[in-house]
Amino acid sequence: MTLSDEAKERLADIVRLQPTKNKELQNRWELDSGSEVHQYLESELKDYYYRDDNSLIRATGEAAELVGVEPGVESDGDEESVPSVIRVPALEARVFEVVAGPDDRSESVVSVLNKLRAEFDIDPDVDDVRRALQSLRRKGVIEVVYRTVPTFKLAVDRDEVDVEVV
Repeated sequence: MTLSDEAKERLADIVRLQPTKNKELQNRWELDSGSEVHQYLESELKDYYYRDDNSLIRATGEAAELVGVEPGVESDGDEESVPSVIRVPALEARVFEVVAGPDDRSESVVSVLNKLRAEFDIDPDVDDVRRALQSLRRKGVIEVVYRTVPTFKLAVDRDEVDVEVV
């Protein structure tokens, strides 16, 4: 199966961002809906992706080789281990820098947003911060603590993970 340049770029996105969701790819690819993402995946990339036990989108090993991109999460191979490297968009990297540490009290999305404003002089949308936190949670480096509202903190020490911006 020969892929177009666009399909190869999108496949590279899947490899970098995995595990990922339709919504994350929808935003990245500037599509109108998760259904459009699903249709694209099935029509153009069917042989190069799969959904794991949690219905998250992952690239096949062949996909990573085809596009020459390292997967978004690297670990020692044990599914329960802490990733040694994560490749994330700039906002996720900044969230990783400011979110409460593993020994600190977890914090709300709004608290993380306020830290981003203070530390980096940026003003992302609160939903973008929420998506970044959830993406980092799926990568295994942030945990959710349920209080009155869901709150977040690192699941690992910052120095245990190399964060690369894609």
